[in-house]
Amino acid sequence: MFSILRPFLFNIDPETAHDLAIKSLKFNPLPSKMFEVEDEQMLKIHLLGKNFPNPIGLAAGFDKSAEAYNSLLRLGFGYVEVGTITPLKQFGNPKPRVFRLKDDYALINRLGFNNDGIETIKNRIKSDGKKGILGVNIGPNKETKDQKNDFCLGLKNFFDIADYITVNISSPNTEGLRDFHDQEKLKDLLLALNKIKKENKTDISLLLKVSPDIEDNHISEIVDVATNNDIAAIILTNTTNVNRDNLKSEFKKEKGGLSGEPLQQISTNMIKKFYKQLNGKIPIIGVGGVNSGKSAYEKIIAGASLLQLYTGFIYRGPSTAKDIKKELIQILKAEGINNIKEAIGKDV
Repeated sequence: MFSILRPFLFNIDPETAHDLAIKSLKFNPLPSKMFEVEDEQMLKIHLLGKNFPNPIGLAAGFDKSAEAYNSLLRLGFGYVEVGTITPLKQFGNPKPRVFRLKDDYALINRLGFNNDGIETIKNRIKSDGKKGILGVNIGPNKETKDQKNDFCLGLKNFFDIADYITVNISSPNTEGLRDFHDQEKLKDLLLALNKIKKENKTDISLLLKVSPDIEDNHISEIVDVATNNDIAAIILTNTTNVNRDNLKSEFKKEKGGLSGEPLQQISTNMIKKFYKQLNGKIPIIGVGGVNSGKSAYEKIIAGASLLQLYTGFIYRGPSTAKDIKKELIQILKAEGINNIKEAIGKDV
């Protein structure tokens, strides 16, 4: 069905197509059994105190306001991350702000954390419940006077609802956000968040989402702060606002975060670098250009324990998770691997 609809969807504005997808997913009548694959138990993994049915997750950015996450879980994803959620509802940046780079199998977006805000989204999740593992990605409002406080509000509101919370310091579309990659500023933020955890007697897993555009000398600093401040996993990576030179599309000069295939090797290289320095202390979630079993396996052997995708889902449609699971199992069997855990970091 998607292959029939795709030419139509790709002929309309990307954001309109996305809104249509969210609306249709809300009424998803397809049974989850349709998206299961043979020998899927090979992909089970225990991480963050949770049993993930498979490592293929949907990244934050697709279901920004937690409107369709249960339907997305039924499409065969091992988990879904919603957001980025800010304290107050915000429209985001002026349109147009999403661009399809079809020749590059990529997207550029400068959405700017458009979402319904904490209160509405919190009530929505409470009302809809969870039919699988749900991560909540938090960030600050554009006009806030205190970004750190906005992160604190996100944690206070979702620690008892989410399965884990991602601290998003890496979007290129919110001014000043990437400043939190600075060692002292990051330490200050994580101290504040851990204080809230302690006060509320919660052991919710805090994840840190990192930019692909950091210099190599910052890796050890981030690793040091993360390992000393109770970060449960590091997500590598967010979108890049550079790396445009080899793109073919007419939209390549558009401002915003580039995702999809051009990010594939960049994020995989970053995973390898972090994996070496983390030395098993903290797991890695690999994101960036995951669109096949092969690209998924490359990130796992580079050191990722879980994966996330977004742009691959846009290009491949509702069967994406199922197809990747099937391809990944074939690779594991060919390599003589019984469970995905055995492949983590195999190439490093």
